[in-house]
Amino acid sequence: MTISAFADPPTQAALASTAWWSVWWLPAVLAPLVGSFLGVLVLRLPVGAPVIFDRSRCPGCGRVLSALDLLPIVSWLALRGRCRTCGTRLGWFYPLIEIAAGLVALWAALSVPPPVLWVSCGLGWTLLALAVIDARHLLLPDPLTLPLIPAGLAVAAWIGVLPLSDHLIGACAGFLVPTALRAIYFRWRGREGLGLGDAKLLAAAGAWVSWQGLVGVVLIGSMAALVATLALAIHERRLQTQRPIAFGPFLCIGLWLVWLYGPLVP
Repeated sequence: MTISAFADPPTQAALASTAWWSVWWLPAVLAPLVGSFLGVLVLRLPVGAPVIFDRSRCPGCGRVLSALDLLPIVSWLALRGRCRTCGTRLGWFYPLIEIAAGLVALWAALSVPPPVLWVSCGLGWTLLALAVIDARHLLLPDPLTLPLIPAGLAVAAWIGVLPLSDHLIGACAGFLVPTALRAIYFRWRGREGLGLGDAKLLAAAGAWVSWQGLVGVVLIGSMAALVATLALAIHERRLQTQRPIAFGPFLCIGLWLVWLYGPLVP
C-alpha cells in the first residue's frame, strides 16, 4: 500500500474498460486548456499582473488576442508561432507548457485509479506551475504553495489510509525543519541557503504524503538537484558555488513521484 493511498495502478483490463475511459478522457481533453491558463499564470503571477481579469495580448503590437488565437497548440501551429497581426514570434513557451499539462494528465491516468484522477491532475498541474515559476524567477508564490497544505490534508482525510495526524506531522516537519536549517545556515554563512518558499512547499509535501513520504520527497529532490548541478558544471567546465539554485522544481519532482508511487522508505 502506498503513501498516496492508492490501490495498485490500473490494470490492462481497467484501461480497456468503458468505465475507465469515461472517467479519464475529460482531464485529458481539458489538459491543454489548463496548460494555456498555466502559461498565463506563470508569466503574470510573479510580476503581480492580473491573472484572470486581463485579456491576453501580443507582446509585440499589444493587440488583444481572439479566441481563435488562443486555441491550445492548434493556434500556435496554424500561425507558425507568430502574431496574426504583426508577425512577432511568440516562442515555444505556450505550446510546451500546454503539452506538459497534457503529459501530466496522461501520466496520472496511467498511474492512479479513477477516484483520485482529478486530485492527481490538480496536484500535478500546480506543481508544474510552481516548477516553471521557480526555475524562471527563483520564486515559489504563496498563492500556489499555501493552498496545497489544506488541500493535501483534506485529500488525506478523504482517502483515509494513514491517520490524519501523520499528514499533520508531515506538514509541520516539512516547514519547521527546513526553516530551522535556514536560520542556522544564515547565522553561519551570513546569507540564505534555502528560501522560505521551499519550506512552504515541503510543508505542502508533508500534508500530501505524510511524514513518511516526506523523506522520499527530500531525497529525490536533493539527488535530482545534485545531478542537475553536476551536469551544468560539466557543461560549463566549472562549478559556480555562488550561483543560486532553484530547488523548487526538484522538490516538485520528488513530491509528484512519491504521490504516485509511494515512499522510498516504507
